[in-house]
Amino acid sequence: MAGSVCPVPHDHCTLSALSQRLQAPARERVVKNPQPWYTPRFWHGMRASTWVKQLAANRFAVSPSRWGLALTVSGVSAVNSALAAIDDAMNGRRVAKVELAEPPLFILGHWRAGTTLLHELLIRDPRHTYPSTYQCFVPHHFLVSQSLLAPLTSVLLPKRRPMDNMVAGWERPQEDEFALENMGVPTPYLSMMFPNRGPVHDDYLTLHDLPPAARQRWCDELVRFFRRVALHDNRRIVVKSPGHTARVAVLAELFPGARFVHIAREPCALYASSVALWRSLNALQSMQAIGDETWIEAHVRASLKRMYEAYFADRNALAPNQLVELRYEDLVAHPKAGIKTVYEQLELGDFDAAEPNIDAHLAEVKNYRPNLRATDEALAADLREEWGDYFREFGYDR
Repeated sequence: MAGSVCPVPHDHCTLSALSQRLQAPARERVVKNPQPWYTPRFWHGMRASTWVKQLAANRFAVSPSRWGLALTVSGVSAVNSALAAIDDAMNGRRVAKVELAEPPLFILGHWRAGTTLLHELLIRDPRHTYPSTYQCFVPHHFLVSQSLLAPLTSVLLPKRRPMDNMVAGWERPQEDEFALENMGVPTPYLSMMFPNRGPVHDDYLTLHDLPPAARQRWCDELVRFFRRVALHDNRRIVVKSPGHTARVAVLAELFPGARFVHIAREPCALYASSVALWRSLNALQSMQAIGDETWIEAHVRASLKRMYEAYFADRNALAPNQLVELRYEDLVAHPKAGIKTVYEQLELGDFDAAEPNIDAHLAEVKNYRPNLRATDEALAADLREEWGDYFREFGYDR
């Protein structure tokens, strides 16, 4: 296992309460973070052309109960189009000339593997920046609108994410996959808009089977988004997007010298949490009254296999100082030891510069408890067979 991290117990962090909390005896928890009707959906960040294209592709199959939501997205999308035109006129040439100060640091791992926890720790370094929720929400005009609209609209956002107890807000880190989505790039995330039709754009997970023009557009839009983030704040960008786990070769080619840190999690817990995640997102983001969602289970199983077939092949081309792999359970047990090892192996610079801020963050989240869900033995046996490579590669077969 390339660059495996197995943190030693001599973690000098005195904040062991985090470990004790997260390793408490398993119990079923029901997390209720209902989202108000006025909470912005991802689609509110689209330009009018992107929004109409999605409606047409789905034959305008908006359920009557979602017509009000569709009207608000339509109105906001027109505003987004106007602001995007202003932003491009003011900043287009400047963005095209931006060179990233440092190659990005990509956080990899399947959905619900602990990527958010890892992201929150790595962005504490004052030498790092990240795509914020607002930047990913309106990637085409945040340079001109962020200072005014983000504070004004912050009251519309919930304080906690709907699928777990993690803090939410415009300033919080977000997946750049949502930025690509709102820039009009196809992504599997668009299945949330009309979930009754099942998964969409699976070919954009690995990018392997895309036509050359579509693949090039994906690359161009990602680079453009990173340049826009860098124009706002040109420190090393720490990026978290589970989909990138299947795109390591493309990312390494686009950003020579990029660093990658992968996090794995016990597969049965990973599966249960991923299924719950997609159901939660569908319920919140859907433009339809939810019908049959039986496709979710099969989709989670199939997407992990495709993701890791690509990842296991791609990681072999990386240098030893480009990739480090760790496990969620180890990171939770010894967070500072894990992050320090990441710094050492990826040669990210002096860990001492980041340590005080990491300590402060660990103190803030010491009472956080993850969702715990039971998995029956029959399902566990199926997963051990279907995801055998994942179990073996990350040590969960022992």
